[in-house]
Amino acid sequence: MDVYAGVDLGGTAVKCAIAQRDGRILAEESIPTQSHQGPEAVLARIAQTVARLAEAGGVRPSGLGMGIPGLVDLAAGRTRFLPNFPGHWRDVPVRDLLAPQVHCPVFLLNDVRTATLGELTFGHGRQCDTMVFFAIGTGIGGGVVVEGKLRLGPLGAAGELGHHTILPDGPRCGCGNRGCLEALASASAIAAEGVRLMLIGQAPKLHELTGGDAGRVTTKTMAEAARHGDTRIAEAITRAGEYLGIGVANVVVTLHPDLVVLGGGAAAIGELLFDAVRRTVAARVGMIPTDGIRIEPSLLGDKAGVLGAVALAMRGYHRSDTSTVSPSGTTVS
Repeated sequence: MDVYAGVDLGGTAVKCAIAQRDGRILAEESIPTQSHQGPEAVLARIAQTVARLAEAGGVRPSGLGMGIPGLVDLAAGRTRFLPNFPGHWRDVPVRDLLAPQVHCPVFLLNDVRTATLGELTFGHGRQCDTMVFFAIGTGIGGGVVVEGKLRLGPLGAAGELGHHTILPDGPRCGCGNRGCLEALASASAIAAEGVRLMLIGQAPKLHELTGGDAGRVTTKTMAEAARHGDTRIAEAITRAGEYLGIGVANVVVTLHPDLVVLGGGAAAIGELLFDAVRRTVAARVGMIPTDGIRIEPSLLGDKAGVLGAVALAMRGYHRSDTSTVSPSGTTVS
């Protein structure tokens, strides 16, 4: 059986899976990252998990793809900078450390570009030519598909859609800029506004749902509060959707995509967020018709990352020229 391993490396958890070429997952498991132990220990536990899954399924992966939450050197198979990991994993030779342990080729890619690849290969992207993927989580990441190819750029960093400047004098972003989309419409930014509203007495239902504990305020609890009558929370979600809509509108006039996919945890807010995005795009894009541009939630949900890693293993990017990736699995300049 032709199978592949996918690994979605996160700050708190690592998702591992064994899947077939059609994306059908044969076995999967999530383990704690425990990044404080250092990269070699983390990679060793990933290798053990993949081996356990493969053994349980009686298969041997032909390759392993790994989504990395930061900057990677695609050709060398090294991490360059992981902002939320101790030591930032600077110049860690992940491929060289992991491949001998899993006994197959190993390929790396930024985690959100990996999720974009998953959507392209197994999700909505199968039926479109040009697609943009926004991952709305702790931050906002993205990926761009043009003419059926994932565009990576010279550093594999093309598609940092969360760092459009939306408000020139807006709040400080983690990247150092002000007013980035990420600072205004990420799950963290939405939840922070929910906390503020709750603490000033403007979100009684949210207070009830969380027991007044600011640490329990999430986009999920905010969406529930909005559905049950917290109008100020609904307004906060709508405002974030409008900021996100401006970011989407910027991409629409730049690329005119067939499809915009919103993924990540905050996308689960649902229609309150999506309606605001769609209204804003329709209101702000006047140069081209927007009726045919679909704005949809990810078809893969929380499996976009790990299935993207499986697709990465299938396509096997390893050449030094990784500016684009074609659906056939060859890397094209």
